[in-house]
Amino acid sequence: MRFADLAGQGLLALLDPAAAHAFSSALLAPLNEYGSRADLVESLRAYLGANGHWDAAAQRLGVHRHTLRYRMKRVSELLGRDLDDPGVRAELWIALSSCPPGNSRSSRS
Repeated sequence: MRFADLAGQGLLALLDPAAAHAFSSALLAPLNEYGSRADLVESLRAYLGANGHWDAAAQRLGVHRHTLRYRMKRVSELLGRDLDDPGVRAELWIALSSCPPGNSRSSRS
């Protein structure tokens, strides 16, 4: 394969869709299984999509920034990962990108 064939497709295009979905399901499972009215997956998606900017992410979700901070604390606890770590954020973004918005709960095993 040549670079010209891959350029513009992005990293996710290089991943096997079944493997990416399995990775996403396994990584996000604790968030999907958490019994709460708060959708932690969509909260995480908004938080990462806003590059960690509390106000912007909270506004996207229609919640107060302190509510979002609490949710991200729960996400960190449930996943056992530090959301301040860029590698963790990258892994989570890949997992979220492999699971389209609104399909997070349907990906439960």
